[in-house]
Amino acid sequence: MSDATPAYATIADLSERIASGLLTPVKCAEELFARIDTFDARLRSFIRRLPERALAQAQSAELASRSDAGVLNGIPYAAKDLFDVKGVATMAGTRLLADNIAEQDCTVVRKLASVGMVLLGKTHTVQFAYGAAGINHDHGTPHNPWHAAPHAPGGSSSGSAVAVAAGLVPMALGTDTGGSVRVPAALCGIVGLKTTIGRVSRAGVYPLCATLDSVGPLTRSVEDAALVYQAIQGTDPLDETTAGIASHDVLRGLKDGVKDLRIAFGETVFFEDVEREVEQAVRETGQVFRSLGARVGNAVVPEAAAAWAEKKRPLLIPAEACAFNRELLDDHLAELDPSIGPRMLTGRSLSAPDYFALLRRYAQLREQIKWTLRDVDALIVPTTMAVAWPLAKIDASPESYLDYNMRVHRNTGIGNILNLCAVSVPCGFTPTGLPIGVMIYAKPFQEDVALRVAYAYEQATQWHTRHPDLAWTKSASATAVS
Repeated sequence: MSDATPAYATIADLSERIASGLLTPVKCAEELFARIDTFDARLRSFIRRLPERALAQAQSAELASRSDAGVLNGIPYAAKDLFDVKGVATMAGTRLLADNIAEQDCTVVRKLASVGMVLLGKTHTVQFAYGAAGINHDHGTPHNPWHAAPHAPGGSSSGSAVAVAAGLVPMALGTDTGGSVRVPAALCGIVGLKTTIGRVSRAGVYPLCATLDSVGPLTRSVEDAALVYQAIQGTDPLDETTAGIASHDVLRGLKDGVKDLRIAFGETVFFEDVEREVEQAVRETGQVFRSLGARVGNAVVPEAAAAWAEKKRPLLIPAEACAFNRELLDDHLAELDPSIGPRMLTGRSLSAPDYFALLRRYAQLREQIKWTLRDVDALIVPTTMAVAWPLAKIDASPESYLDYNMRVHRNTGIGNILNLCAVSVPCGFTPTGLPIGVMIYAKPFQEDVALRVAYAYEQATQWHTRHPDLAWTKSASATAVS
């Protein structure tokens, strides 16, 4: 590590120090809590800290035998406020759920506890996880750490991305329904893994759209994402989508490189209307992959365009979200975030026949893309069409909000529809210092391939080693986050 503190250390770095006795889990947690105290008043990534639970878990991790403890033992993390944590409210971004106290840990949090990870707290999210910009007008919007003026952190796993990017935790859990892991990862300059539905249990995670919801980690390195994914994947009787899906080892081949792998830029729709600086940075990744021995080309993916062009597509997520949040929408609409409630209500216009027809169409496209990608190991596309915009620009009007929301979740949302797995990694910065992300798509259930390709790129570049300057958080003139 570049310095002696846990800030900006990777999980692999921290694990090595803990195993060698140079750092204890308790000391690690205490130092990160101190860092949170220093910076998070401005960043607003955490909605709730859990020092008592964290200290107890850290003490338990210290008691673990060094020879028996795994690589995640004693490693701190945070969880998006959709994940049930026993005795803590799961508020899903709204004060209306302040009394929604979880009776037990969700499956993923329980799995991480079993391998010794230390939960420091819960992070902010967009209300009901329904928004890619990362804006929450109820609880407040986390501040993208790469700019002193409030910029979009990306959503809906906004607080998780900000916490990792700012060096407050090495990993945070997120969910991804239309890009909610990958979008904030790209806008905040970190790594985000979108898993195939069925790989990771969603039991005990507040749902947005069960047809598309997935769970994944946000980290500072691809290896860290692989380490966490290895621990949280697997069947769970509480989530029927995981039934019959065997776990796989993504660590064994992670560092095998990309020599002779078939990597293609995904054409048809992914590069349309993309900001010039974003496209340039993503296209330049081809040179890196070629230098590593990959066979780089282009692939036309008609299923991507077809998925996005479906007329009823915009109604699927709000339709399922309406069903789950019916009482809140019926009885408390005026108390909900004005950018969320009315949009969610549009889902009630989707008829049952149209709903089932849409699901059947998506099932067809998921089968077709397997054939389209039969000779392709990974697709390379921009994670988002745009970098982080100022919040004031996004919130200037409902039209501006919807425009930006589309710009940052089109490319990711297509992957949810087609049930592809994906990793977003940093691939550059704008002249003003805002991060750019490239997305590596792999076929369903091939997280090992997506992570392997992402790792090779990351190790051949230096983008992931850059960190934001947080001096602005201590300045009295820094603009408050709305």
